[in-house]
Amino acid sequence: MGGEALRLLKQNQPPSPAMLKAMEELCEASSAKGVLLLPAAEPQNANAAVDAWTQMLAQKYNKGDAIVYNTFQCYLKNSGKYLAEHLEHAEKHGYTLGVKLVRGAYMATEERSLIWDTVEGTHHCYDTLTKNVLQKTWGDFMPARSKEIKFPRADLVLATHNQESVHAAQLLRNQQLAKGEEPVKLAYAQLLGMADEVSCRLIESSRAPVNNKMPAVDVPNTFKYVPWGTLSECLHYLLRRADENKDAMSRTVDTRKAMGEELGMRLKRTFNLA
Repeated sequence: MGGEALRLLKQNQPPSPAMLKAMEELCEASSAKGVLLLPAAEPQNANAAVDAWTQMLAQKYNKGDAIVYNTFQCYLKNSGKYLAEHLEHAEKHGYTLGVKLVRGAYMATEERSLIWDTVEGTHHCYDTLTKNVLQKTWGDFMPARSKEIKFPRADLVLATHNQESVHAAQLLRNQQLAKGEEPVKLAYAQLLGMADEVSCRLIESSRAPVNNKMPAVDVPNTFKYVPWGTLSECLHYLLRRADENKDAMSRTVDTRKAMGEELGMRLKRTFNLA
C-alpha cells in the first residue's frame, strides 16, 4: 500500500476500499494459519489512524486468540492511559486485545513534551505496564475510568532487547504458575542481530528440567524478527532500531560474557562434554 497508505494515515483518514479489502484478506489468511500480525507504531502525527485501523481489524478478527496486535510505545507519557482505553474498548466490544509493548523509536522527531524526561522513566513505564497486563489489573499508570470495568482478555508480546524487563516478566510468570494461576498468553521478540544473548537465555530457560519435585516453570515463546525489503526500504527502520537500543552500549560487557557462555555450552554439547 506504500506511500498512499502513509498519506491517509498522516491525514487521519480511513483506508480506501481496496486497502481495506487487502488488509482483511491478510487477516483471514493469518487467522486460518494462526499467524500473528503486529503492525508497527508510527510517530504521533500518524499513529491515531494506525490505532484506528488496527482496532477495527482486531475487533473483527480477535475473537479467540489475538491475531492482530496494536503497538504501544512506552516512552510516551500517555502510553498507560492509552492502553487502558484500548483495553476498555476490547471489554466493551467482546474481543481479545493484542498488546505489543515497545519502548519507542521516534525520539528524534516526537514533540519532547510527550516523552518521559529520562530513560529511567521509560523503563519504569514499560515494566509497570508489563506487570499490569500479566496480572490482569488496572493501576496508576493504566487506570480504568470506572472500578466496574472488568479487565478483558489480553495477549501480550514483549518486543524488547532489555534483559532486566525480560527477567522481571519471567520471574512473575513463574510465580503465577507456582500459585496455579492461569497466565496471560505471552511471547518475546527481538530483532535478529540485536540482543541475541537475551534470545538465547530465553530459549535456554525453556530447556530447564522439569519433574514432579520441581515447581512449574514458564516455557517462553520466543521470536526473532527480520526486516524484509530493499536496503533503502529497510535502512530507516534499522536506524530507528539502533537508536532505540543505544543503551546496548552500556551492556557490552554483559553481552560478551553471555555470548561466551552460550558458545561454551554449544561446544560442550557438540563434544558430549555436558
